[in-house]
Amino acid sequence: MAVLTTAPSARAADALLSQGKAATASSTENAGTPASAAVDGNTGTRWSSAAADPQWLQVDLGSSASISRVVLNWETAYAKAYQIQVSADGSNWTGVYSTTTGAGGTETLNVTGTGRYVRMYGTQRATQYGYSLWEFQVYGSTSGGTGCSTDNAAKGRPATASSTENAGTPASAAVDGDNGTRWSSAAADPQWLQIDLGTSQQICQVALNWETAYAKAYQIQVSPDANTWTSIYTTTNGPGGNETLNITGTGRYLRVYGTQRATAYGYSLWEVTVHTTGTSSTGGTDGGTGGNGGTGGNGGGNATLLSYGKPATASSYQDDANCGGCTPAKAFDVNPATRWATNATTGWVDPGWIAVDLGATATISKVVLQWDPAYATAYQIQVSPDGNNWTSIYSTTKGAGFKETLNVTGTGRYVRMYGTARSNGYGYSLWGFDVYGTGGKPTPPPALPPNPGNPLKLIWSDEFNAAAGTAPDASKWTSDPGPGVNGELEYYTTGNKNTYQDGNGNLVLEARKEVTPGSGCPPDPLTGSTTCQYTSGRINTSDHLNITYGRVEARIKVSGTQGLWPAFWMLGSNFKTGTPWPYSGEIDIMEHIGKVPDTVYSTLHAPAYNGGGGYGQPYTLPGQDFANTFHTYAVDWDSTHMTFSVDGNNFFTVDRDNLEKTKGPWVFDHPFYLILNNAVGGDWPGGPDASTVFPQKMLVDYVRVYQ
Repeated sequence: MAVLTTAPSARAADALLSQGKAATASSTENAGTPASAAVDGNTGTRWSSAAADPQWLQVDLGSSASISRVVLNWETAYAKAYQIQVSADGSNWTGVYSTTTGAGGTETLNVTGTGRYVRMYGTQRATQYGYSLWEFQVYGSTSGGTGCSTDNAAKGRPATASSTENAGTPASAAVDGDNGTRWSSAAADPQWLQIDLGTSQQICQVALNWETAYAKAYQIQVSPDANTWTSIYTTTNGPGGNETLNITGTGRYLRVYGTQRATAYGYSLWEVTVHTTGTSSTGGTDGGTGGNGGTGGNGGGNATLLSYGKPATASSYQDDANCGGCTPAKAFDVNPATRWATNATTGWVDPGWIAVDLGATATISKVVLQWDPAYATAYQIQVSPDGNNWTSIYSTTKGAGFKETLNVTGTGRYVRMYGTARSNGYGYSLWGFDVYGTGGKPTPPPALPPNPGNPLKLIWSDEFNAAAGTAPDASKWTSDPGPGVNGELEYYTTGNKNTYQDGNGNLVLEARKEVTPGSGCPPDPLTGSTTCQYTSGRINTSDHLNITYGRVEARIKVSGTQGLWPAFWMLGSNFKTGTPWPYSGEIDIMEHIGKVPDTVYSTLHAPAYNGGGGYGQPYTLPGQDFANTFHTYAVDWDSTHMTFSVDGNNFFTVDRDNLEKTKGPWVFDHPFYLILNNAVGGDWPGGPDASTVFPQKMLVDYVRVYQ
């Protein structure tokens, strides 16, 4: 098992349409809570209304759009009964969602509707105050045209900057698709970062993933020649963090031009993501040729997945301690945690190939490759009627790895990836090789679990209201006894020794300086002993609750001090039936380490990104200590994304498609169970030292699960 580390992040297929758009309201409480504050992307500002029913807030998207999702981030004064309405003209309204049991907090509503205007129409307040929204977010796609592409037009493009802080923070680090690397500038104003998109592009969205050193005032500018610049976005109140800007402009060059820093440091960006209109493709400017494969092609349309479970062959395959049973069939099993790889002894050569028999002749329109880091820089997609004579329908010499979606045109019973140049000294390896089209003899793949309900409903909870000293409810929780993992120094006990209810509505997981005779732990830095010098508590729901998707939240007061590592997280339930970590997947909703008191972390772990390379982001309250008070930690999770929040503030959204394009497979479409633990020591926080204070209590007010 694991509770592991971090890495910093940015959603595009389902584009955010409302941010920065014109907003109006039926009323405002005062001048400091205008309608515009609910669409400014800043979760520290809000709209609030007069204390009367009904009240409404509406946003003008600028043009007609197809609405797919609305996210309401309520302040304490929320709506118990309300509607989401759409309108073509701002006068005649159609309801697309209605509830009389609004829950407050953050509500994510999957809706269907079309209109230029979107309105929250509140008819019953939950409190004696008015209605108040930190943020009102509308997602969807603009009507007409091709919409905003999900591809990142900036990734891997040439980037320059006015300055760099040092050699480790170059301009290129902001467009490398890695949210763990960054560009940072000298500590002066102004500064800029510039990207050459290669050709003139119509830009529809820019996402900025700021490091702590962000811009308070900046412009987004475009240029045809990198000399004459036009501003397409300006702000003097940038909030930092992840900013998604729906803007319009055309140019070959795009520049982030900072004019006022928010800190004493320079400007620093983990990543700049640029989306453009029209269909972007693998091929074309990146070296693709052949058929329609490099220039757009069919795009899939109503194409069917033809390759699932079909017979597969390859030039070789690996089956050893590093990749056991990595046979060709693993690339076609739609299991994102299994893969095919060429043989480590004979297969780390060129060429290398993998082929699938579709069972009958098919018309191929799309191929999706999900690469392991051992990917092909040069390869072809080929088709054949007999498995012997092959025709190329796509070719590239600049394969980028990760997830490549190829729109192609070809006919054959057999489809092959034929690699001619490897990306590194290893072989070729694919987590997934999916072929779409018509014909063949397709086998329907397993259906995804259903997404959460709308609205969400509470399905499970523990409020910890038992008498003082009572052990956790055995019908909901199971102890995880024994030494910890990840270099931890504690011995987890059973019963109510270290894990008990306090009689005040809290669960306590108490870490103590206490020896467990006969146990074995890593050497304690204070005593040098390999007998476990500390005890603590760890419990899970594996025997009682296993869920796929929903909202999982807990109100927790973490432990503090050097060497403590409290966590609230989830582990794939298949771990219990033999799937090893990280193939099971792990969702860290909250981790805190005592030596960084003002920060908590949310991180995902999977086969392609785990441990120190996990995909995550910190949330910081500068100068504060999370151990001083309770905070609410939550994740909202469905088949397309996860959004992590602290106290209702969404700070990290993982978009499935973006994750697959930049990190590796999404392995989170199966059941997970919940875990609470209060670790001592470990690889990340380090061990206790002379400043460490014991005992340390992690208090949990409640845990709730909604679907």
